[in-house]
Amino acid sequence: MSSALLALEPRRRRAYTPFMAVQAPGRNGAVRLSLPARVARAGRRRWRHFRRRWWWHGVRLVYHEAYSGSLDVVPLDHQRAERVASFLAEEGMLLREDIRIPRHPSLRNLLRVHDAEYLESLQDPETLTRIFGAAVSDAELEQVIEMQRMMVGGTILATILALRNRGVTVNLGGGLHHAERSRGGGFCLFNDVAVAITRLRAKGYRDPVLVIDLDMHDGNGTRAVFAHDPSVYTYSLHAEHWGDPEAVASTAIALGTDVGDEVLLGTLLKTLPDVVHSVRPGLVIYIAGTDGAADDPLGSWQLSAAGILRRDQFVMELVRRRGRSVPTVVVLGGGYGDRSWKYTARFAAWLMTRRTIEPPPNELLLLQSFRRIRRGLDPASLTSDPSDLTWKLTEADLVGVLPEATRPTRFLGYFSRHGVELLLERFGILDALRVRGYEHPAVDVDLTHPLGETARIFGGPERGELLMELRMHRSTRSVPGLELLVIEWLLLQHPRAEFGPYRRPLPGQQFPGLGMLKDVLGWVVMLCEILGLDGVYYSPSSYHVAAQSRSMVRFLHPEHEARFRAMRAAMADLSLAEASRAVDQGQLRVAATGATVRWEGEPMVLPVSSRLKDQVFGEAYEADVTAALERVEFRLAGAGEPAPAASGSAT
Repeated sequence: MSSALLALEPRRRRAYTPFMAVQAPGRNGAVRLSLPARVARAGRRRWRHFRRRWWWHGVRLVYHEAYSGSLDVVPLDHQRAERVASFLAEEGMLLREDIRIPRHPSLRNLLRVHDAEYLESLQDPETLTRIFGAAVSDAELEQVIEMQRMMVGGTILATILALRNRGVTVNLGGGLHHAERSRGGGFCLFNDVAVAITRLRAKGYRDPVLVIDLDMHDGNGTRAVFAHDPSVYTYSLHAEHWGDPEAVASTAIALGTDVGDEVLLGTLLKTLPDVVHSVRPGLVIYIAGTDGAADDPLGSWQLSAAGILRRDQFVMELVRRRGRSVPTVVVLGGGYGDRSWKYTARFAAWLMTRRTIEPPPNELLLLQSFRRIRRGLDPASLTSDPSDLTWKLTEADLVGVLPEATRPTRFLGYFSRHGVELLLERFGILDALRVRGYEHPAVDVDLTHPLGETARIFGGPERGELLMELRMHRSTRSVPGLELLVIEWLLLQHPRAEFGPYRRPLPGQQFPGLGMLKDVLGWVVMLCEILGLDGVYYSPSSYHVAAQSRSMVRFLHPEHEARFRAMRAAMADLSLAEASRAVDQGQLRVAATGATVRWEGEPMVLPVSSRLKDQVFGEAYEADVTAALERVEFRLAGAGEPAPAASGSAT
């Protein structure tokens, strides 16, 4: 899923939408959406009841496709906002006019907060390199400026909607709280919260404003901007101070590292209610950062999913108690890695339903989105070229009839070359590449390779930069009684990116990866469903390939699955890159004998049909894995531990 909401821009309607069908632009930038299928099936009476309940809560969403900008030097999830919205759509929570599209903020509004000299310096890649801590290319410079500037517009719109409706508006971006008047920092170029507040002041808004910042990192930029303004109170709980904690109206508490649920919630309970009572805000802006989660790659706190949700609930209940609904804007703030969206999704779902709804795994959410697209596909468009205006025999029809007509003309025996490109476009693979800076990706299909049919994507029409190479074939021999799609070779690389502090090279990598393995595997699953195949079969070349998409993939044989789980348990404290490197360098040993554990690349399957799902996810399979785990245990070699003799290695 590269862009679940790209079709929501009124002026740039697309021919497809992985999210839901667009009907027509509405007033004031709103977009009218078709009813989610799940809700439509429930009947109009139930829908009207659901709508009344939701509008009573007064929740609005703000989103723009520019939020999906990618920056390779930082582990940002460029699909964070899209995943949240897709989850809400899948659960039937999105109404017709709930998503509002922000406009580009004017330079005049930015100048209300930021110095002109600083804004001019953003044209220099060195300025962004300092802010992001790693080299930023010219292409990335334009993209990240557009992304964060549009988030400023989103927060401005969110404040307008919250005050107009006296409810809650969630901007699916923003919270760029480290930017100060004359400098950026901590991945933040503009301070969207400060710009939105100063704009309100310029328009005559005089009520007190309370900024509640629960990002793990200090809200130093916002506090510095309003350090001498008693009408804007900044409240921040964070790990350590990033700037002067003093201001005329501020609470800044540094809690240190390794903070858990009890410490955070206890500090909130002791300090925030008195602040809300004394400020009596007319507007609350809540920065609901999720980088305090225990699984965040850049965070140093140990908050659980339940703890983060309880934190969010406490804030919202506090500012809406005693029957008085304080207009509230929620912005996302920090959150890194491809699981950060789930914390925001739980919060948004609770805001809309007052129920706790658990988001699905990334892979399942991706497949749900892909399946919505697949249901709207015309099979004829996948098998015919645009020029085929009339029915006619092709070479493929004559194979076996004429001896000389043996050259295949259909990818996997079904898809035309045009159909392959159409699928890549409709399922968002090409759009995901455009987000990464490849504006004109070119698709090539090779049906003559002896090891399988090959689909390639290049960075441009000149075909100089190879981004993806996928070679596969259909097989009835890999698993008896089943027909599978066998992947012989898969290459995903980002030639324009560089390795950096947040992106270490994995074994065998010449260039950084695209971060699209799950997207491509989801696309391959859709090929299987269209062709009626049982699943995907491949042999991972390294540990890190096997470790990705684990919620959907299993080793074909239980003993190999048990061996992998034992490897993962022995390296639980290592990052994926460190674990893969440890296996590659022979640092993983058999606990009992000290023999080196070698990577063998045993076959794995991603099941599509119920038959294959039962075979590798059923109770009998898990029982065999559990039994095999009792016979295998691995450990990491200690520093300086010599490698055993070659005869002592283990596979």
